[in-house]
Amino acid sequence: MEEANLSVVTEFIFRGLCNSKELQTFLLAPFSILYLMTVVGNFLVVFLIISDPHLHSPMYFLLANLSFVDLCISSATTPKLTTDFLKDNKTISFGGCMSQILCVHLFVGDEMVLLVTMAYDRYVAICKPLHYSIIMDKKKCLWLVSLSWIIGFVHAMSQLTMILYLPFCGPRVVDSFFCDIPLVIKLACIDTHTVQIWINTDSGLVAISCFILLLISYTSILLTVRHKSKDGVSKALSTCTSHITVVVLLFGPCIFIYLWPLSITWVDKFLAVFYTVITPLLNPAIYTLRNKEIKNAIMRLINQHRGSGNTF
Repeated sequence: MEEANLSVVTEFIFRGLCNSKELQTFLLAPFSILYLMTVVGNFLVVFLIISDPHLHSPMYFLLANLSFVDLCISSATTPKLTTDFLKDNKTISFGGCMSQILCVHLFVGDEMVLLVTMAYDRYVAICKPLHYSIIMDKKKCLWLVSLSWIIGFVHAMSQLTMILYLPFCGPRVVDSFFCDIPLVIKLACIDTHTVQIWINTDSGLVAISCFILLLISYTSILLTVRHKSKDGVSKALSTCTSHITVVVLLFGPCIFIYLWPLSITWVDKFLAVFYTVITPLLNPAIYTLRNKEIKNAIMRLINQHRGSGNTF
């Protein structure tokens, strides 16, 4: 702890996605549009689920929470990324960097556990339909969502605690567009091999545990409907496909970045963009395009708006 007093770095410098000023200027508009679409898409899902009584069920309650978390993940990194496209000197304060680390790990950890909760909800709905209303009642849903936030917070604080008191007194250039722990920890003035092992173990434990639970849930669903009619299998696959797609999009890049021993800069940047910018945009699109009830809710909202407009 005393070594923390050696820290003289008050800010870090991002290298960003690329070195070309022209390319950065070109990327400003696409990334701004992506973020706007992410905000609108996720906000629309949350608004629909809250306002439409037909969507007041455990599955859509969990989906609304997922959309809110996706909005938070994107907001923790994308606004800074887009504004940095206009700057030659892309800096972030030490406190801002630590806050970004906390937020990213809080929201990503929360989403991983939330996806497990959604898989459990689908397992109960498909494998134990007669007991669904009893098992997945309002109190149980609130408890599961609260648990996802608690686990995400504990994970984020454990990550932050291990890096917060490291001495930073020399290099301060982060070869990315946000403060990601594997890159920031390399800038410490001491040997961080042991700390890196603990950080990777912590992140790996959360990611792999959630991933295994997800595999068990979806495998159980498919095994349960295997001996039923083909329609049952098709319905189960249709219900789970969107969930599995989201799982692959989130867990794939995270596991690769934190558990892959080799670090390739452009690959790491691409994967970081994917799970902080692209995935939060794709999630509402995946669920909206594949979910009949969400599409019906959108039509009801449009018809209600038209009806209100015709009264004037």
